[in-house]
Amino acid sequence: MVDISEKDFEAYVAKAIDNIPDLYRRHLDNVAFLIEDEPTPDQRRRLNLYVNETLFGLYEGVPLPQRGGAAKILPDKITLFRLPLTRASANLEDFKKKLAHTIWHEVAHYYGLDHARIHELEYKNARPKL
Repeated sequence: MVDISEKDFEAYVAKAIDNIPDLYRRHLDNVAFLIEDEPTPDQRRRLNLYVNETLFGLYEGVPLPQRGGAAKILPDKITLFRLPLTRASANLEDFKKKLAHTIWHEVAHYYGLDHARIHELEYKNARPKL
């Protein structure tokens, strides 16, 4: 576990978002990045998470390819869960890697990638270095 203040966590999130490669970042439109301590019971229920399962981040919205050109008023949300990320991290470097990976994973969902495709890209080392 790594001990990171809420203020420092916010700074690391902002830096990780800034480090999203321009190819991906410039097309993020109307996406809110939020920070919460833990997933809500409703979020856990909707995802069918077991008691011992953890969640580092969550994309909520309509993925880009599914919009069919429709305009949206409310932003899509990417929520980062502070306590699961810090509890699962052995040290600061490990935390930064987990945070960058989580942000990439949730941004990939925004672009419509499912878990199989995300893992395939990660396996091929194609995911951006954040």
